[in-house]
Parts: sequence; structure tokens; C-alpha cells
Amino acid sequence: MTGLPANDDRPSGPVSLPRAPALAPGLRQAAWMDGEGEIALLDHATAAERLREQPPIVCHARSIARRLGQDAIPAYDVLELFAFVRPARVVTPTPRGLAAALGLPRPDDLEAAAVTVQRAAAALLQELAARNDRDAAPIAWRMARGGWRWGPHVLAALGVDNDGDGPPRQGVGMKAWDRLGEWSEHAPEPPPGNQPVEPDEARTRLAELLGPNAEARPQQADYASAVTQAFQPRDTPDAPNLVLAEAGTGVGKTLGYIAPASVWSDKNAGPVWMATYTRNLQTQLDGELDRLYPEPREKRRKVVVRKGRENYLCLLNLEEAVNTLNVSSRDAVAVGLMARWTAATRDGDLVGGDFPGWLPDLVGRARTLGLADRRGECIFSACPHYKKCFIEGAVRRARRADLVVANHALVMIQAAMGQGDDGRLPQRYVFDEGHHVFDAADSAFSAHLSGREARELRRWLLGAERGGGRSGGRVRGLERRLDGLMGEDEATANALQDTLKAAALLPAEGWHQRIQRSAGEGACERFLQAVREQVYARVNRPNDPYSLEAELRPPTDALVHAAGELDGKLENLLTPMQRLLKALRQRLDDESDQLDSDTRRRIEATCRSLDQRGVTQVQAWRQMLSAIREGETPEAFVDWLMVERTGGQDIDVGFHRHWVDPTIPFAENVARPAQGMVVTSATLRDGSADPEANWRAAEMRTGADHLIGDAYRVEVPSPFDYAANTRVYVVRDVRKDDMDQVAAAYRELFLAAHGGALGLFTAITRLRAVHQRIGGPLEDAGLPLFAQHVDGLNVATLVDIFRAEEDACLLGTDAVRDGVDVPGRSLRCIVFDRVPWPRPDIRHKARREHFGGRKYDDMITRLRLKQAYGRLVRRADDHGVFVLLDPMFPSRLEGAFPEGVEVTRCGLADAVAGVRGFLGGPTGR
Repeated sequence: MTGLPANDDRPSGPVSLPRAPALAPGLRQAAWMDGEGEIALLDHATAAERLREQPPIVCHARSIARRLGQDAIPAYDVLELFAFVRPARVVTPTPRGLAAALGLPRPDDLEAAAVTVQRAAAALLQELAARNDRDAAPIAWRMARGGWRWGPHVLAALGVDNDGDGPPRQGVGMKAWDRLGEWSEHAPEPPPGNQPVEPDEARTRLAELLGPNAEARPQQADYASAVTQAFQPRDTPDAPNLVLAEAGTGVGKTLGYIAPASVWSDKNAGPVWMATYTRNLQTQLDGELDRLYPEPREKRRKVVVRKGRENYLCLLNLEEAVNTLNVSSRDAVAVGLMARWTAATRDGDLVGGDFPGWLPDLVGRARTLGLADRRGECIFSACPHYKKCFIEGAVRRARRADLVVANHALVMIQAAMGQGDDGRLPQRYVFDEGHHVFDAADSAFSAHLSGREARELRRWLLGAERGGGRSGGRVRGLERRLDGLMGEDEATANALQDTLKAAALLPAEGWHQRIQRSAGEGACERFLQAVREQVYARVNRPNDPYSLEAELRPPTDALVHAAGELDGKLENLLTPMQRLLKALRQRLDDESDQLDSDTRRRIEATCRSLDQRGVTQVQAWRQMLSAIREGETPEAFVDWLMVERTGGQDIDVGFHRHWVDPTIPFAENVARPAQGMVVTSATLRDGSADPEANWRAAEMRTGADHLIGDAYRVEVPSPFDYAANTRVYVVRDVRKDDMDQVAAAYRELFLAAHGGALGLFTAITRLRAVHQRIGGPLEDAGLPLFAQHVDGLNVATLVDIFRAEEDACLLGTDAVRDGVDVPGRSLRCIVFDRVPWPRPDIRHKARREHFGGRKYDDMITRLRLKQAYGRLVRRADDHGVFVLLDPMFPSRLEGAFPEGVEVTRCGLADAVAGVRGFLGGPTGR
């Protein structure tokens, strides 16, 4: 096949497009367009052979390498060029995504995709040539010296001599922090008032948000009115006004709770914290607030998106990465792209927002996500970038904001520490995706004495050590963070040195290899070695590729002995840490009239970190170790031992402790101190036949059981006609253990729906087996197939691709089930491989006994099915089919589906015919 003539694809003027072929692979074939514009379809082996001879222009080189069965391929990746030319701009990382972003024709086959990647490169270089971007040239020069293939062509577009002796001296170049403004301090905010929000006020505000031309949605107004109960002053100490609000899909609950929350903030001059579980909803919620504050400057002042520190770029880490670059360093490509993004980003958020989630796949995690403060090593006001710090700026803006968009984890961790952004905990909360409160609390209030956790504490205390790995040089230890804070007190200095000396008990580099050889060094490694030995001795299938776990009781003699030894060593670490913490706090008191504000803030921040990362963690570990020595776990907890594995390889070893009911600490630390709280979701109740049991499930999973007084229950049904717009099939004649049969079922159902299909799996091995069998036939039918754990892309990127490509198919596990929000035809069929029963691990066993046996299993499973089914219909005109490939699906779980939706039990042939008939074949409805 002949594509457009090569000369037609090459821009005129200063832009120099590489004379390289273009490559676009599918699952079976690849389109190769040579330098003269001739296009051929090749098998993967031939394409791999050709690209060794000449690097092609591609879109997402790493995923292409996987498709071609290569570890890596030499290529001009147009996504790298996009990240350079349009930093902090989002694009779906496919040829179709590039075409949509750049205004190019949409490619509908592999040949057109190959043309598109070349045209996209030309368009980006032309765009760069047309702009006066003073910072681009010095960055591109450094990247070119580091081996960036696009470097000479970018420099040509910028009018810079690539053969010059040194970098162009213009702009700030790599020093992107010089472009950033500083945040400012303000006087502390007074406590918020307690004026109530009346139902009519919420309805009025909602009408303002919707505008005069909005269609009438009485359910949404009823919802907004009902949740005002959480915005009344409470009458009894420790008894918040708790609203449990289940609002079906289509009600519009987001604007429904924004309305009363914004009214309360206006009336009381205080913030309402609105928390979500997924990053996707956090981004959506931020977007919805454009209705409330359409003017960007006002919105920036009134609304703040808050995440944990580990989600944001650390400017000091970026500066150190820039300063340690050699002229020819290969890291220059990653650091250069990060510098471009830093100068353009809205808020420095590396996990969502305007950061391209596919960039770490292309240039590596170490110089992208690894530039975040992931180890709590911040030196606060001692940092030269403190006044420009993204995190500190967000914290200060949140103190004065009306609405804070946070996530469950941050809210719970701050509450557990008893420390909000301004030293006070929020008084009003909204927890959206409230069905995940239980899981979020389970994570936030657990403790793990593992090799990974202990190694991180060592790094936090000691900083970079010789032989500490490639990224070790950037790690700042406790001594550096305390520089200039200890004054002249010798006792403080001694406490620091004693702490650092005692920290040597924690695992050092190479700990994992040593314990596998039974050669652990020091008390902590010997304990981990004993844990690993007990797990391998007790499990039934030690060669299982998945993580292994064993009950703690009865512990082996070796484990009891190692626990006692480690407890004594941890006491030697805890004592000087407590002395150091006391000394620092004493300095705050003794020199309160002499310390400047920055020093005081540094000491306070260091005390918080030392208390939380050091003292509290070691105390928790010692409590856990005492359970081994004394032979008794506290009744509220469940303990177990685990060897964490990936791909059949051990990656961590540890002793785990979780609350049997994690809503107990959630109620104690988050809900009880608050004045009011809304917990809302489309799936708060589990769908059991008994209405009261339905609400009891919601109260059990949200902590309402542990609060004074009754929760205010709100139920607002969906306006959608699920019975007319969806079909549910349970396939009875596909054997779950025969992967050929399972794969054939997926293939035929996906073909019947003509794409727009989501395949959900209860195990990664089953997902991979199906992907291997159905990818080729779907591609032959023109249906792209993407898969979690196969394509190597993060879930958010996979969902973005799936959303953008109407006839694509996506395979995933529970992370995809919970993270998908795809309205329209892009999602019209869901196929679940089997009933998603809870995994029967030790933690679940304890909870099953505590919460009611089989009824607990049924509740969890109905909730999972409700969540999966709920992905189908996101708008009134959506239609979809839900298929479960499990003949053992019990009728008592049918309550997971809305009332009126008929569950049809049939053979695969009838289900395929039903899907094809209901969705109307390839053209759809």
C-alpha cells in the first residue's frame, strides 16, 4: 500500500523531520511506512528485524516493544516530543489520541496510524517553530547531548545550531523553579461558625449551579435538601450529624452535595473537605467546581486539591537531578521533560492532574515519579525552594479555602495523627465513593513490620549510604534535616547520634538476598528470616507464584527468639528518638521568644515527622512483637505473616496487623471529632432482600455503628430505566476452569457487542490467558484490545484509551472495575469471568467470623457486582449488557442488580445472540 508521499508529510521552513520510517503495530501485524511513504503490513518478527536497522517514528515505544516481543526498541517516540512541545497538556497515548489533540484525521486502521504518527511529529515541530519559547532551546540542547533522538530536530525548529560549543544562554532552561511564584503567609484563620444550612438554601444554590436552562431533576434537588442534615450544628459532644446517602447513578450527587457544602462555607467562613477514593473522581470533582467558580483566579483561591506529600514533585529533588547530570547523561531526556512540565504545571501533582501518566513508562520512574518526596525526607524551610514548594503552597491555600478536594487516605492519616493542615481537624466532611470507606480505613489504620517498611525507616534516619542504590545520593537523612535546629545543646546532639547508631539494626541494602540464604545480619533481618521460614514451612503450596501467608499461631521457636531479640534492639532505638523529640520540643518552649518563624516551623515539622515516622511506628512494632512473645493478639486485631511475591519472586517479607473492624478507628479519629459528615455513594447498601439489613450493611461499612445516635438515612433512586436499558445474562455452559472455553466466550461476546467491552477477572493469570487467545481475532475484526498487567500502562491511562476509542476492548481486574467512568458507547458490554467472591485469606477469615459468616461473604460479593454493573449506564441514553460466565451464581446475589432488571440464565449461544440483538450489531443503537 502507498501512503501519502513523504515530501507531503514534511513541513517546509526551519522544521527538520527525521528521514525515518513510521511504525504502528497491532496484536498480529504492524504497519511500516518507509521514508518514501510506501506502507507495508508486516508480521511482528519482520517488523522487529527492520527496526534494528533504522529507528522508526512511533507512539509509545515501550508498549510497542512489548507487542513485538522486545525488551526495548530504538525509536523516535512522538509522545516524548508531545511532552516537550506541550508540557502539562493531556493526550491519550495512541495514534488516535494524538490525532484528536492535534486536529489530524482520525486513523481507522494500522496503515493510517503509521501516517498519523509521522504527521503528528511534523505538526509538533511546526508548532514549536512558531512559538517564542525562551526556555526550550537550552533544555533541548542538554537532552540532545544526552542522546535524545528528537534533539537535533527540535533544535533546528528553534533555530539553534546543534553543533555549537555550549548550550544557548536564554531563559531559565532546566532551572524551571525560577519561573515559579512564591506562596505567601497569612494570619491564622478564626474557627468556623455553626450557622445551619436550610434545605431551601441548598436547593437555591443547586439551581444557580445548574443554570436557568437546565432540565428539571427533582431527585437531585431532593438529595441536596436531604444532605443538609450534615450541615447543622451538633447538639451532643462526640456525636456528629452523620448522613448516609445512597444516590443512584444519574441523580447528580456531586453537585447535590457541592450545593449545601458551599452554602455552609459561605455562611461560616470555614472549609468543607470533600474526599474521594479514586484519583479519577477527585479530578471530576475539581472539574465540577468550575460551575461554582467559573473565574480561574477565584477558583484557585476558593478551591484546593489536596493529596499526600508523596504525590507532588519535590523541587529540591528536581534541582539535585539537574545538578548531577553529566553533559552526555541519558537521564537528561527524563529530567528535561520534567523541567518542561514543572514550568507549566498547575500544581505539581504527579499522580493525576496535568501530569501525563504515560511519561514514566517512556523515560523511567526514577527521574519522574521518583522526584516526589516519597520517603518523608523534606527539610522544610531549610530548602532553598521552600517558598515555591507545591506542597507547602497547597497546604497554605487549603487553610483559607472554602472547599478542599482531598482523598480518603489523606483525610484518615491526618486525623489519625490528630493534625490538620492548620493544626485543626476539619469540622465538615463529605466522603464520596463512601462504599470504599471501609477499605481506606483498613489501609490507613494498619501496621506492617516488613522488610520494606523497616528499610524505609533506615533510609529516613540515615539517609544515603554507600552502596545504597542508584537513587541513594538524593536521600536526605535525619542529621541533614536537623541541621541548624539543635542549637548548642549537647544532650540533643548526643540523642541524635545515639539514634543514628541504633538505626543500624534496621535492614541494609541487600537484606532480601541475605535472608533468602539464611544469612540475615542484625536483629531485624534475623526476625524477617524467621518470618519467611515459618511462612514457607506452613503454606500448602510454597511454589505458588502469588503471595504466601501463614497464621502467626503457633509461632516457631526461632520466631519467638527473633522477636525477643528485635524488641530489645527496637527499645534501644526508641529511647534516643524519644529523648531527641523531647529536646526539640523543649527548645520550642525555652526559646519561644527568640526563634524566627522559619526555624520554629522547621522544628515543629521535624517533631511531627520524628513522632509519626519514628516513635509511633517503632512503638507499634514493639506492641506487635509482644504478641508473639506473649502468645496473644488483642481481640480487635488480626495478625498474620506474609511473603509478598510478584511473578513467582519474593519482593517483601513481613508481619501484618489490621483491625478486624477498621471503622472503629475511623469513627474515633475522623467522625467523632467532626460536627457533620456525609458518606455517599451509588452503592452504599449491598442489595440484600431485607431493607433494614440493607441499611445495616451500610452502617457497618461506614462506622455509623460506633457513633452516638442514629445516622440520617437518605435514599434517592436513579432516574434511569435500567430494566429497559440493560440486560443481564448468567452463562451456564462455560466451564470456569477451561480457559479455552472462557476465552472463546469473551471473544464471541466482544465480537457480538462490536467492541466497547470491558472484561473483568478475579485473577491476573486468567486475564493473561484470555488476552493471549483473543487478541488476534479481535484485531482482525477491527477491535483494539488493551489489558491491565499486559500492556504495561497504568490503569488511568488504559481507561483514558478505552474511553477515547469507542470500539476498543479492555481487560482488567478489580482496580479497573472501581476506576472506570466511561459514559456513552465506549462501554456497552461487561463480561465477568466468575462470581467475585472475597479471597479467603487470613484477614477475611477473621472478618467473616466477626461480621456474620456467609452473610458477610454475600454482602461483599453483592457490593462488587453492584459496582461492576454500575459502570454500564452513566447517562440516560446509555445501553449495556452485563454477562457473568459462572453457572454457580446463586439467586440470593441477584439483589446486586436494580429492581426490575431480569437475570437471564442461558447458554453462551443465547447470550451472544442476546448481546448482538440488544446492542443492535456493529452500528449500535
